[in-house]
Amino acid sequence: MVYFLYILKSNNGRHYIGMSSNPKKRLESHNSGRVISTKPYRPWAIVHLEKYENRIEARKREVALKGSFEARNRILEKVK
Repeated sequence: MVYFLYILKSNNGRHYIGMSSNPKKRLESHNSGRVISTKPYRPWAIVHLEKYENRIEARKREVALKGSFEARNRILEKVK
């Protein structure tokens, strides 16, 4: 199954990195308030997508971005 790494951006400039097999449906969850960590910063928009062949590869990329200040900043500079 195909998975996507996604980056969301809120109106106040915050970013959120996640992964999903259906990023559009996941965005609806974020914007409806069903995700506690993103609820206070709604609305969100997808500003970046990366496609991966499976969940494991998408998760590796998510962990790498969330765990590395440099990697995260490099990609966030591209999506501003």
